[in-house]
Amino acid sequence: MHSLAHPTAAPELLPGAVWLVGAGPGDPGLLTLHAVRAIRAADVVLYDALINTEILAEARPDARLVCVGRRKGNAPTAQDEIVRLMIEHARQGARVVRLKGGDPCMFGRGGEEAAALRDAHIPFRIVPGVTAGIGGLAYAGIAATHRDANAAVTFLTGHQTGGALPGDLDWDALARNDNALVVYMGVSALDRIVPELLAHGRDASTPVAIVAQATTPSQRVVTTTLGEAIFAARRAKIETPALIVIGRIADPALATPWFEPQQDERAARITDRSLLAAFTA
Repeated sequence: MHSLAHPTAAPELLPGAVWLVGAGPGDPGLLTLHAVRAIRAADVVLYDALINTEILAEARPDARLVCVGRRKGNAPTAQDEIVRLMIEHARQGARVVRLKGGDPCMFGRGGEEAAALRDAHIPFRIVPGVTAGIGGLAYAGIAATHRDANAAVTFLTGHQTGGALPGDLDWDALARNDNALVVYMGVSALDRIVPELLAHGRDASTPVAIVAQATTPSQRVVTTTLGEAIFAARRAKIETPALIVIGRIADPALATPWFEPQQDERAARITDRSLLAAFTA
């Protein structure tokens, strides 16, 4: 029987390859073993603005760390340029990690980047991460599915390229039942999302939770209703990144809060590399 310290056939990030790696929603402890190994092996790390930068301490001192952050439509590095950098560094023989917040393929453009690498004949691997729509909710004490609340959950983005609300959403379908909606990057679009759901029949008393800075010492959870959500977010001065949860799973009566950010703040600043090494050697 093999222990985690000596996994069978652990994948290796090879020169000339690119790994699309999910960094999780913020808490460094939610990194996968593959993710940690990749960051430690990388010659080049192209990282997004939404990752917890403490994670970069796992990189080698001589690794090149490049912020290619994309946040709320403000992209210091255009997507085409990110792809060009991945391909260029790989062709130069570098071990490249494209480090993304959450999961690369959940509103992270991982599918586009994987296709570009395939077309350029660059070896690549996708390393899934804990997406905020599940892990972030768990840290808020909200289960994405609950037997007494929902039989389905829908994940949607609050904006597309340029910050616009997606134009092809089926608001009738989203509003017609009590199943849960989890909206990524949707705080700035609340004044458009809420009226659409109400106009298509969703009850104004539907529970809503807004989870900001999920899994970090700065996490905040605001509970409200659909009818009051816009005003609640403004009053609370919610900072991004934030999730919006709409549906009975957001009812405080069903929540099981356990994460106390202030008590965890000290622990979050301590990196026990020896303990982590025991699982990633």
